Amino acid sequence: MTSPTNPLDLSGRVVLVTGGGKGIGRGISERFLTAGADVVVCSRSEPENLPSVAGRTAVYTHADVRDPDSAFAVAEFVEQRFGRLDVLINNAGGAPHTDAATVSPRFSKAIVELNLLGPLYFAQAAHRLMHRQEDGGVIVNVSSVSGVRPSPGTAAYGAAKAGMNSLTRTLAVEWAPKIRLNSVIVGLVRTEQAHLHYGDEAGVQRVADTIPLGRMADASDVADVCLFLASPMSRYVSGAELLMHGGGEMPAFLRAADTEPDHAPVN
Repeated sequence: MTSPTNPLDLSGRVVLVTGGGKGIGRGISERFLTAGADVVVCSRSEPENLPSVAGRTAVYTHADVRDPDSAFAVAEFVEQRFGRLDVLINNAGGAPHTDAATVSPRFSKAIVELNLLGPLYFAQAAHRLMHRQEDGGVIVNVSSVSGVRPSPGTAAYGAAKAGMNSLTRTLAVEWAPKIRLNSVIVGLVRTEQAHLHYGDEAGVQRVADTIPLGRMADASDVADVCLFLASPMSRYVSGAELLMHGGGEMPAFLRAADTEPDHAPVN
């Protein structure tokens, strides 16, 4: 169990990461392995290489996060394999760019199922295990700035993420004090697919230049925040939305006026 001298040591804890085999999810899985936890990843297809750190490897099980039966089957798998579930990271999600005026209802339905209903199903499945455990459990929902600001080109995705944030706040009240729930509001992240969104390396850099901290996040940045929220260090944090966006986005009026904020120190 958690070390009394190192609250980030999760040895003996069991963590489930949806979509945990690639991208941000892989970084999260690797971070929890480093912290000593047993990690289960689930997705529709098994990764070519499972997350592995220092000889410790995640366990894979098949799941379609949009299917409630699949969610409960994953929870049953975790219980049979490890006897408990301490942390659920609802990471699986995403959406391609689409035109809200012409996108098909079937597409929009699938996006909402993936980004909102799926996390609800997995939270319900995790609750069945966690509420029976003396020390309960933790659920971390990986959300997006698309849920807290306009999301042109990904309207259904932004709406689903806004719903996820509301869901987090509600379940944090309903399931307290046994289960803590929090959202990580993730900004722009550089993954292996960044070029699909921003064109090329120059495009990636131009976007990074709009972020106050001067770069996009990477998977390890998200992973460290998830570890904090899953650990005893955040033991009094529940129903929160942690903004992880590098300071946000430069106000459009500054660029329109060709004005940069003054970062000179004040004496």
